[in-house]
Amino acid sequence: MGQSSSSSSTPSPIEGGDLISSFDKFFKDFKLESEMLSQEAITLIQSHLEKGDLQRAVSAINDALRDIDNAPLNIAVIGESGAGKSSFINALLGVKQDDENAAHTGPVEITLERAKYEYKKFPNVMLWDLPGLETTLLPRHEYLQKMKFGQYDIFIIVSAVRLKMNDLDLAVAIRKMKKHFYFVRTKVDLDLNNLRTCKPSTFNRDEILQRIRNDYVTHLENVNMGDTQIFLVSSLELSDYDFQHLETTLLRELPTHKHQKQHIFMQYLSTVAEAAIDQRRDSLRQKVWLDALKARVLATIPFMSSIIDIDVVKLEETLSFYRSHFGLDDASLEIIAKHLNVSIGKLKTNLRSPHLLSVEKDEEALEKKLLTYVEKSRAEFSGGLIATTMYVQNIFYLKIYFLECVANDAKVLLREENFKDVVGSGQASLLQHVRNDNGKSEATSC
Repeated sequence: MGQSSSSSSTPSPIEGGDLISSFDKFFKDFKLESEMLSQEAITLIQSHLEKGDLQRAVSAINDALRDIDNAPLNIAVIGESGAGKSSFINALLGVKQDDENAAHTGPVEITLERAKYEYKKFPNVMLWDLPGLETTLLPRHEYLQKMKFGQYDIFIIVSAVRLKMNDLDLAVAIRKMKKHFYFVRTKVDLDLNNLRTCKPSTFNRDEILQRIRNDYVTHLENVNMGDTQIFLVSSLELSDYDFQHLETTLLRELPTHKHQKQHIFMQYLSTVAEAAIDQRRDSLRQKVWLDALKARVLATIPFMSSIIDIDVVKLEETLSFYRSHFGLDDASLEIIAKHLNVSIGKLKTNLRSPHLLSVEKDEEALEKKLLTYVEKSRAEFSGGLIATTMYVQNIFYLKIYFLECVANDAKVLLREENFKDVVGSGQASLLQHVRNDNGKSEATSC
């Protein structure tokens, strides 16, 4: 066993078909956001956005983020039969192999269903013991579905003796799901004991461990995953090798995984939100075009060309309509500010639409401001109105500019950074656990 562990031979394909192709079948129906939230919650958010009800959309997003924050983190432990998964899980749980709540261990793989264990060392974290790929006799894409592969946040791929093609295929597929994983090489104590017995004169503990690690790194680099974290452990000698380093790594990185779930959801939501907002904007933009064409035919004020001739009151009404249409009127912003736990002043800081027609004592300053808007809009939406009066053109370009600003403000409000103060109870408990644990470690070291 010890000699095979340090072998640099390329893993050979496993019979039964390519795991990656099975994942391709699995990915046809896999939607990461659906694994985080119910489809009903996603549809509700989308519906609010399509109706321009931004305050209800923000409220629903808050609820969704809190659900993600409070949901347990699920760690899947997976590997081939005989790799030592159950013993490794018991070591993580801090229980003996013969304890009532321990994962079953033995020379024969009997785990045919996934099993859940509460990882009591960390709040709201679950360990899942998954049966070996080759033990269930299921087609691989059915295995992935039955094991609910999309529900896990982190994977620990356990192997013994040497890295195999199944292990590499799993790593490639897990990365494709944008999930995090670690490699754990078990039974290193047995390898060392075997080599110490077989070759006592040349035995070098550190050199052997480094050779095992390098073998893993080489194979992972071949599939462009040389940055993967690798831990060499013994489930019987927890104070030796990398077991404590693994637990420290989990302790440090679990809050990051919680945040990553929310980040992925907000990325998905950004796409949904922008599409809904753009649809509402395009609908109104079409109306502005039609109104401009109508005004070109009915224009009776051909000599009005100065910006200041424009009826500012009507412009204010138009801007108010756009803001209300997208849920950005002052009343809605007050409610949104409460949802986001910020003051209305701070909320408006990053928005442009509330300030487009801010009160100006100097009439010339207002004229210059409006002219700037016209020029900006004309640069982006030129053409199509050459034959109109200057007055009609100015009105058109101002309306288009206001519409673009309001639609962009709606997108700005839905950016991920605006929700950072909304969630955190789940992450906070993990972070506090990290701080407490670090404090204990420092106290111990002192």
